[in-house]
Amino acid sequence: MKKTITALGLLLSMGLITACAPEVGTEAWCTAMDKKPKGDWSTNEAKDYTTNCLFK
Repeated sequence: MKKTITALGLLLSMGLITACAPEVGTEAWCTAMDKKPKGDWSTNEAKDYTTNCLFK
């Protein structure tokens, strides 16, 4: 029972965190990516940034 409650709490927390992230391609997302170190970007983030922020 305790493991189930812990797992549900973890899933709920993850859902709340990801719900607060700006949508890819929006102005807020581009600004957040500008502040994030380039070395921490994933390949998909770099592609999305190029597509949505540089070539608008």
